[in-house]
Amino acid sequence: MSADREWRLIREQPLDGALAMAYDEAAARTAAAGGPRTVRLYRWRPSTLSLGYGQATDTVDWAACEQRGVDVVRRNTGGGGIYHDTYGDVSYSIIAPADEVPGDLLATYERFCEPLFAAFERLGVEAHFAEKERPPVHQPACYLRGLHPAHDIVAKDGRKLSGNAQYRREDAVVQHGSVTFRAEPERHLDCFATDAVTPADFGDRVTSLEEQNPALTRRETVDALTAALADWAGAETGSWTDEERAFAERRADEKYRAEAWTRERTDPTD
Repeated sequence: MSADREWRLIREQPLDGALAMAYDEAAARTAAAGGPRTVRLYRWRPSTLSLGYGQATDTVDWAACEQRGVDVVRRNTGGGGIYHDTYGDVSYSIIAPADEVPGDLLATYERFCEPLFAAFERLGVEAHFAEKERPPVHQPACYLRGLHPAHDIVAKDGRKLSGNAQYRREDAVVQHGSVTFRAEPERHLDCFATDAVTPADFGDRVTSLEEQNPALTRRETVDALTAALADWAGAETGSWTDEERAFAERRADEKYRAEAWTRERTDPTD
């Protein structure tokens, strides 16, 4: 990235689903106002099902999520639902002003996924964008939707390893995504209102870093992705400001924890 742009790195922090999404908005406000651009990692605690912006609520097994202590939050990005396991998932965000990002969506994905590929290389895992589209296995589940060469990252065997999505405000662009360190097929599928997909079906489409390189630890994965993001952006370790923390807490309560948003996709803050 441009050396004259100030970037900060927010190291991995455990967050519930509402705060994880609210901090993306906080960082977007900061970047749009002339403050630092942000690369960040976060860990979902508790394990969380994040719904795509337009996802129908009847695709979710709400009782199973509640019984298993899985939080549910709706994202601002499209696509299907993703089960973010507290241990098995590693998530990141990149946030920059809109006028510093390519207008072409595919070009932005190519640029913003560069640190992911650098991290996979550090970890000894061969990965690349999906070479061609593949049909969906189960449309409501992000990792089982049709593979798309623009933003789906697969291992050398063609199975999905990372999903990435963007949303664009007038003044800022947010890309966030998840990397599967350890796949949890049963827990993932339990979140969805279907019996038509089996763990074996899931394993045919999805892999993990741990499966690709059994010697890896989660800490090594986080460290590699942290270093790759920092190197790519030229970022120094930073922290949230008091104003950003206050905004994120307020936004989490008013929007992301609201039934109107989660169940009906209605933003109570509008």
